[in-house]
Amino acid sequence: MSDMAGPVSTLALAGGALRGLLRRGGAFPDATLEAGGVWLRREAIDAYAQGCGFGADAGVPLTFPHILAFPLQMRLMLAGDFPYPVMGLVHLSNRIRQHAPLAAGDRLAIAVRTGRLLAHDKGQAFSLETTARRDGQVVWEGTSVYLRLGKVGQGEPAPLVEGGTADTPVETWTLPPDLGRRYARVSGDANPIHTSALGARLFGFKRAIAHGMWVKARAVAALTQGRPVQAGEVEVAFRAPVFLPGEIQLLAGPEGPERAFEIKDAQGARTHLRGRLGLKTQDPSC
Repeated sequence: MSDMAGPVSTLALAGGALRGLLRRGGAFPDATLEAGGVWLRREAIDAYAQGCGFGADAGVPLTFPHILAFPLQMRLMLAGDFPYPVMGLVHLSNRIRQHAPLAAGDRLAIAVRTGRLLAHDKGQAFSLETTARRDGQVVWEGTSVYLRLGKVGQGEPAPLVEGGTADTPVETWTLPPDLGRRYARVSGDANPIHTSALGARLFGFKRAIAHGMWVKARAVAALTQGRPVQAGEVEVAFRAPVFLPGEIQLLAGPEGPERAFEIKDAQGARTHLRGRLGLKTQDPSC
């Protein structure tokens, strides 16, 4: 992994956040960062799968390549010409498309680039685009939309995640207070709003909050029921924070080519996440 983009340290994140406090905006850059030799390591896959609820036979989870791209995303947003501070950004939505099966031992070339400015009534939204290639062919793509709170932003409207009814209870999960620290160890995302109650309070949260990408991965794990994914798409909108400790429930619509799902609180009164999932899977016994 010597030629893979390494993880961003907590010190680097803190330094970038402090520099970001002095930023006053500026042009949204046209920037791309690449890592040409990113291996899908069995031990990393297993640790991530266990932390997110995927079974031992699930293969490479659909959401796993996102954490391989995370160091590149952070370096792009910590660059001196990036107009928005990392700390305080709100993750609005995430879409993943997988075009072919992935396996431990695969070597990927990953590129992260700035996407588009997007209008939102609570500030300026923008997208980051990720592409993973194997032997020159695109096998995985991801789009993350972030929001910088402030005056109404410019650009096309930020995407909305539409879907059908999701009202059938699937699973309920009790989340421990250290979930953020556990996920940080397997994902590299050590943002203090997830790992520390004090850090969360500094940014206006009453307690630490779960990583949105953990919540997404946990839902995908439950809905795929341990079946390896050949190809598919999953898109979610993050609607409200999930506080730690806490209890949340997964609800879903009927199975079909595309399945709507939601994460709600234990009482079903608040929607934390809404998404849609369409998968091509394979029987793990084959």
